[in-house]
Formats: sequence, C-alpha cells, structure tokens
Amino acid sequence: MKTIHGVKGFHDVVPQQSERFTDIEGRLRAVLAAYNYGEIRTPIAERTELFARSLGETTDIVEKEMYTFDDRDGTSLTLRPEGTAAVVRAALEAGLAQREQVAKLWYLGPMFRRERPQKGRLRQFHQVGAEVIGRDDPLADAEVVTLLVDCLRACGLEAAELLINSLGDAACRPAYRAALAAYGRAHVDVLCANCRQRLDRNPLRLLDCKEEGCRRVMADAPLVRDHLCDPCRAHFAEVERLLRAAEVPFRVEPRLVRGLDYYVRTAFEVLAGNLGAQNAVGGGGRYDGLVAELGGPPLAGIGFAIGLERVLLATAASGFQPPAPEVDVIPLSTAATAAAVRLTRRLRDLGMRCELEAAGRSVKSAMRRADKLAVRFAVLIGEDELRAGRATVRDLRRQADHRLALAVDDDGPELVETLRTLGVAGGSHG
Repeated sequence: MKTIHGVKGFHDVVPQQSERFTDIEGRLRAVLAAYNYGEIRTPIAERTELFARSLGETTDIVEKEMYTFDDRDGTSLTLRPEGTAAVVRAALEAGLAQREQVAKLWYLGPMFRRERPQKGRLRQFHQVGAEVIGRDDPLADAEVVTLLVDCLRACGLEAAELLINSLGDAACRPAYRAALAAYGRAHVDVLCANCRQRLDRNPLRLLDCKEEGCRRVMADAPLVRDHLCDPCRAHFAEVERLLRAAEVPFRVEPRLVRGLDYYVRTAFEVLAGNLGAQNAVGGGGRYDGLVAELGGPPLAGIGFAIGLERVLLATAASGFQPPAPEVDVIPLSTAATAAAVRLTRRLRDLGMRCELEAAGRSVKSAMRRADKLAVRFAVLIGEDELRAGRATVRDLRRQADHRLALAVDDDGPELVETLRTLGVAGGSHG
C-alpha cells in the first residue's frame, strides 16, 4: 500500500522539537505577563473579507498566498495568514476595543500562507504576537518595541538587530508614494515583473523586493523620511528618544517597509544574523486606521509578531536540552508491577517527571535504558524488594545505591523524601 506523506510546507513537530517550542513559549509568556498583557485566542478560520479589507487586496498575501475555501453555506473562509486582523476583529466583538479603553492583548498559534517552502518559511508556521489597541502616543510605540526586544532576549537572541523606520501617515504618505512610483517608472526596464505590477497599486513594496536587480535600483530611490509631515517627524523622534532612554539599541533603516497595507508611522523589524535571506525573526508597526476599517471606532493600534520557527532556527546552536525524566521506575518482575504503578503515581502527583518501564527487564538492560534516558535515579523493584518492602534506588550521578522503604500510603514515605533530599524537588533536579 502506498505510504501517505505529509503536505508540503506543513511540518510535524516531534517530541524533542516540541520541548523546545514549549521552552520558548514559556519564556515568552513570562515576559508578556510582566508587561501585563492578556492572552486572546482566535479561530484559525475567518471570513475572507476580514483579510482582504485589512491586509490590502494588492498585497502578496491576499493575491497569492491565502488558503481560501467556500464553506457549505457558500461563505468564503480563509485560514488566518496573520494574527493582527483576527485579534482586532475579536476585540471589537468582545467589547475590548472601545473609546477610553486600552486593550493589551497577546496571542499564540498557527498561521497559514501558501509560500514557497524554504529555510525559515513554511506554509503552516507559528507566531506569538502582541497588540495594543487604543493608544496613539510615542510611548506606546517605544514600549511595544521594547517588549519585542525583551521577548527575543528571553529566547536567547541578545545579539539580534532592531531596525526602525517611520512610514508616514495619510497626510504625508501619498506624496511619498507618488515620488516612489515616479522613480520606479523611470527605471521600469530593470524592474522584475512583480515590481512592475506594484508600481501603481502598491509602490512601497518596491522597497521590499528581494530580487537583486530591483534592490540595486531601489538603493537610490527616494526616502520616506524626506517626505514626512511635521507630526510624523515629531512622533518618530520621540520614539527614538524613548528607546534610547530604555537603553534599547536600534538602527534607523530608511528603506524598511512592512508588507501589509495597514501600517502607518512606526515600523520595525528584528533580524538574526544566522538565518540567511529569511532573517527577520519578528516585526510589526502601528496600524491607526485598522480598527475603523473593520467597523470599530477610530482607535489607534500597534503590535508585533514573532515567528517561532525562525526563533528556533536562530537559537539552534544554543545547546538547549529537553528536560530528562528524573526517576525511572523499573519493575523487574510482573509481581512488582502493582507496587511500581502505585509508587510512580505518587511521585508524579508530587510533580516529579517519571518513566515507568515494562516489567521483566534484566537489571543490566534496565540500567542501559536509564542511562539513555539520562535520569538521575533508577528505582528497582524485584522479588527481593517486594519481600523486604524496600526498593533499590540507584543514584546514577553518584553511582550509589540506597535501600528505601517502598510503602507509599503515608504522607511522607521514606523513598519520596529521600529522593527530594538527594536532588529531586517536584519537577527539577540538581
């Protein structure tokens, strides 16, 4: 029978990788809690119009990359390609995005884009993101950028580079778009086919093209900073000042743009140097018109997303080791299985990470297995132990044996207390 393989661009996460995911997610949760953000969970499928209206119909995501299908009632649904639009939609429905109210929300989950799979780019990928809805001041920008940097530092990316820019707003960006389009038309012969299509519909994306010929041409293109209005210029200057006050290193990159239409004013990305072409591990920006575009009040917003797979790639050399079981309980005969089950359950109730082996292994085979698991303690229960009412506890780190009472019915069994004393303390070992 023919083997069924996974779908291209959709990867399984096997246990050792899953442990790294869990470790990274735990670190991010701790930082987000310190910043007083609340978690929000949105469905993976939304009405297609949500993304068409928010992301922009001329973006690559909407034009080429969305997984869209008709539900049985004819409703067009799309697997979410990004998190911000869904969070804003959910915040509006839940009454979290209202006048005189600030919503600080974070999310975690899979996103879906039908891109060409490559290192750091999958068709199902995972993001952690944070959004602030209801603030338009530069301090909000600086704190969100600082939060992104702190999240990545918590994951072990202290050396990642932060880039920031201002994209202007509805008052000043039209003039810049016109200047950029005019520049592009003057060099249309050397632009790639995609950039020729973008000229009139979305000229800012010319700056984001990865084709080498386009990159060379756009190196001399007009800069948005030369077209900023006074309010946008002042806003960005204050963001820079506050980031310096927070001691957050950054570099102003005047050609930095974001791929989605809803971004205005502050935009930012964080790059890791060891990922090749797909080197952005996180980024975001301000989206002051998005809430109103989706039917809400005219509230400002700013947020970011972190690509978890890219963080895992960028930290692959960090020496992460998944936690090993602390105790390996080994019944050496069928008669010992009941005592082994009772003991293992007691240890797990106390928060210890335990492995329970199949009955009947030889001591030599059991010790090879315990060494492979890298456990601290092996608890051997055989016929002799059952008769004596005492288990053999082998400390594999110190190569020492202890004969300890096997009873687990009282509140402080000798075996459990001794394991704690020797180095196991409810889920960790020294």
